Amino acid sequence: MESYREQAREWLAQDPDPETRAELSALLANGAGLAERFGAKLEFGTAGLRGELGAGPNRMNRVTVMRAAAGLATVLGAGASVVIGYDARHGSARFAEDTAAVATGAGLTAWLLPEPLPTPMLAHAVRHLGADAGVMVTASHNPARDNGYKVYWGDGAQIVPPLDTRISAAIDAVGRVDELPIGTGWTVLGDDIVEAYLASLSRLPLGDDRDVAIAYTPLHGVGRDVVLRAFARAGFPPPTVVTEQAAPDPDFPTVAFPNPEEPGAMDLALALGAATGADLVLANDPDADRCAVGVPLPAGGWRLLTGDEVGGLLAEHVLRHTYGPDRLVVTTIVSSTQLRKIAAHHDVRFAESLTGFKWIMKAGSPGERLVYGYEEALGYSLGGDEGLPVHDKDGIGAALAVAAAAASTPRRNCPSGSTTPH
Repeated sequence: MESYREQAREWLAQDPDPETRAELSALLANGAGLAERFGAKLEFGTAGLRGELGAGPNRMNRVTVMRAAAGLATVLGAGASVVIGYDARHGSARFAEDTAAVATGAGLTAWLLPEPLPTPMLAHAVRHLGADAGVMVTASHNPARDNGYKVYWGDGAQIVPPLDTRISAAIDAVGRVDELPIGTGWTVLGDDIVEAYLASLSRLPLGDDRDVAIAYTPLHGVGRDVVLRAFARAGFPPPTVVTEQAAPDPDFPTVAFPNPEEPGAMDLALALGAATGADLVLANDPDADRCAVGVPLPAGGWRLLTGDEVGGLLAEHVLRHTYGPDRLVVTTIVSSTQLRKIAAHHDVRFAESLTGFKWIMKAGSPGERLVYGYEEALGYSLGGDEGLPVHDKDGIGAALAVAAAAASTPRRNCPSGSTTPH
């Protein structure tokens, strides 16, 4: 216990955050909880960092984030560039600014996205700006008490081994964060970075049909405004948004777990779909890199499609709107085998990868053109004949493509009297 107390005192001396300093001071006063905070640490891996907010090395906090930023800066080296994004979770904006401050202090060029924005926009920005790396501060669909730190490389995809090991070792070598050189010269990007992402989505294979009514929820995340802009730019009617879940809220007050796969998370969206006679219900998770789909049943009620079902539907849509035998479609080893059959039917290349989009993006061989990848956990990335605009899962691009597929599907009259795609 005395060892934990000493570690806690050292942590307290360098912590720049008054909230976690007060938390740690209270822990030191009563001696409770120190072993859990200081007996382990968040490990940096291919998914970056993710954990509960709070003081100590086994929590997400400003010291943990500054150490991660310093380790990444060491691996990148002075003169490199990094673009930094963040969602609307507790602490995200502060963690993003700390990353920019540490990066510029280490001699890097740092760009900061202008506001809380979706993860796929950060992945797109890395390649659009020609950055050497990207950081996204998000815990995706984790509970409200969590936050996280994803790292992307210059190809716009999440890092893979052995790069994660190099960054982890560099983080471990960082000393006190109050002794790090801190810069102030980062650039806050403007709305043109959002426009660049939206322009890339307008080149997706969306066809010409636009007659589709959609009910949508961002699940208290950052998807709403970008989704509405993307649908307007592509010429679709504006989705009707679940009012109670429309604005970003880091407490996620209407859901026990902000993941569209969890029971009950889609209830408000499905109710809105029924009330408005929508053709589809769509949902993004809080950082908008996943997309869930609900469809009305002919006899009434709704059914949520599985990730594999949406994966197959989107594969058919993409392959009907793209051309060339060099096209490649990829899914993971834990997803359905149907994509292999769809690829064979369309006479295009197929590959299987390990779980995770970082591996989907690495699949295939030279000369193959990746036009579509998906994993069963509601993650999809699709492109046209120019390739993929986002080298990661993209819940906004997927929402557009699902809307396009539904709009191009012949209608039938259901027993209830409503008209819906079938």
